[in-house]
Amino acid sequence: MEKNLMIYIVSDSLGETARSMATATIYQFENHDQWEIKRFPFVNNKELLNEVLYKAKDNDAMVMYSIVNEELTQHAKEFCEQNEIVYDDLLSSIINKMSKKAGLKPLREPGLIRKMDKSYFNRVEAIEFAVKYDDGKDPRGVLKADLVLVGISRTSKTPLSMYLANRHLKVANVPLVPEVPIPKELSEVDPKRIIGLTNSPETLNRIRVERLKSMGLSGAANYAKLDRILEELDYSEEVMKKLKCPVINVANKAIEETAGIILDILKENGISVYNDFSV
Repeated sequence: MEKNLMIYIVSDSLGETARSMATATIYQFENHDQWEIKRFPFVNNKELLNEVLYKAKDNDAMVMYSIVNEELTQHAKEFCEQNEIVYDDLLSSIINKMSKKAGLKPLREPGLIRKMDKSYFNRVEAIEFAVKYDDGKDPRGVLKADLVLVGISRTSKTPLSMYLANRHLKVANVPLVPEVPIPKELSEVDPKRIIGLTNSPETLNRIRVERLKSMGLSGAANYAKLDRILEELDYSEEVMKKLKCPVINVANKAIEETAGIILDILKENGISVYNDFSV
């Protein structure tokens, strides 16, 4: 039986990318079943690196390393060359070329892709939360939320909830309707985590008329009448005073502008807000 060919995967992070590359590559050879891959993650200092490299030398293993630390990368290169170890530096060449192209120095921080993945999943979780607890579907959501938006219909509660979810904020929104009692759970929420939304009567009238028309209904329905809108605005003002929450008039404001005001209020109230707003 032929001796297995060894590949040592060395990384200052998980080493999953390097392992995947090694696995994909060995299948280009007929004897792929004779290759054995060993992964050594979180090798982030010279002592650990030397320990792995000496093992590779003793076992006649090829070394594939994905290390972003420049000092460790250079040390691995010198060790392998001095000890005639077959090696491949998976990152340095591409990092240097990208750095030259971009005219920027690389961060050289291990595990950044995992942090990005965590950011992605946190964002998805927040978006799913916003969908689940949109428009008061389940009042229990207000107790789990980072932020609760309250307001009458057409005050941008839903788009703001979705927009803020991209900042990893779990947002529940509750519609205020004079005929419907507010959820008892709202009284248990810290006012610092509640934002009231309002709008001008004229803007609400215009938006509601257009909304009804888009649904194939008459724009003269009670929902869009000015008297009804004023009644709802008076009711929402009364509720927001009881809740002792900040109130933002969204009239003539873009979603981004209103979201910025909300984030500033949260920061002033000592509530943590995710800083990276890329989506």
